[in-house]
Amino acid sequence: MTVPTGLIAPGTLDQPFTRVASISALPAGQMARFTKGDLDVLVVHTDQGVCVTDDRCPHMAAPLSVGSLTGCIVACPLHRGAFDLATGAVVQFPTTGGLDADGTYHAPWTPVEAAGKPEPTDLKARARAGTRVRRMRYYPVRLVGDWIEAQLPD
Repeated sequence: MTVPTGLIAPGTLDQPFTRVASISALPAGQMARFTKGDLDVLVVHTDQGVCVTDDRCPHMAAPLSVGSLTGCIVACPLHRGAFDLATGAVVQFPTTGGLDADGTYHAPWTPVEAAGKPEPTDLKARARAGTRVRRMRYYPVRLVGDWIEAQLPD
């Protein structure tokens, strides 16, 4: 899987490669967390290949490694946000609403069959409205024998 244009994590390209997982221990359709210092990355083996990204939902930083994976779509375990690992695009905006990466506002999720809800005005709602869904960040990856290796920042 290639890194989507413009989404390589800063500070990675001049770094040495680090072993993050064994390909034989991570069959297609699986994902795992790898930790280096205070950096947690998500190692994913999809039907389109392997990728390494931050193990944090770009919405509110929940660990994606405890979410679910369907093809190349990883779903956050907290707010039903879903992200396409092949493109870095938001597939399902998180249910809490907020700002997407370009600043467009999305109201909190309301089921299709339900009447629209008025925007709450409490502090929690104001914080939610100002939460931005950031773009995914990817780490350069290579396969060496049975190892998945990624360039991780210091």
